[in-house]
Amino acid sequence: MYNMFDPTIFENLKVVMEGAVYDLDLSGQVLVIGRHDRIELSTMSRYYSLRFCLPEKEHIHAELRLWADTADLASEILELDGHKPGCSIQPVFSIPIHDPEEECKQIIRLIEEIWGARYQPRLEIRTAYGDKQAPHLLKVSLQFHRKFGEEIADDFASLLEHMMILLDRL
Repeated sequence: MYNMFDPTIFENLKVVMEGAVYDLDLSGQVLVIGRHDRIELSTMSRYYSLRFCLPEKEHIHAELRLWADTADLASEILELDGHKPGCSIQPVFSIPIHDPEEECKQIIRLIEEIWGARYQPRLEIRTAYGDKQAPHLLKVSLQFHRKFGEEIADDFASLLEHMMILLDRL
């Protein structure tokens, strides 16, 4: 008799997330431009991300990240008491900008309009030293500050819709 392998929360959410993004790609609403699927053997953690853009705005990228750390994976597999396993999810946007002071303020207001004020965006600016003409690259990540379980699987469509609205309005 064989025991059936029960996929982890991470594996189940990864499949749902991947399907939702690739459905949008198949319909032409987004272009998938990158994918990472990692198992970190030194910490036994998992990471998955899909990067995409709108077909008419290929210079602005969105990335949806999903990861589970060692404690979450171990507590789920070993069914440990006292630890509620789950995954972390994070939308990230990469936007070329020229006027960081003004454009960052506008982008924060836009994020609050679309996502609400409860998610504090983290903004990081990268620039090429010595090239004053090159645009700055703004990386915006939304922090959810909680773990997610399989109960949010149906919410990926809404999450992706919010990401596409932001991409469109940038």
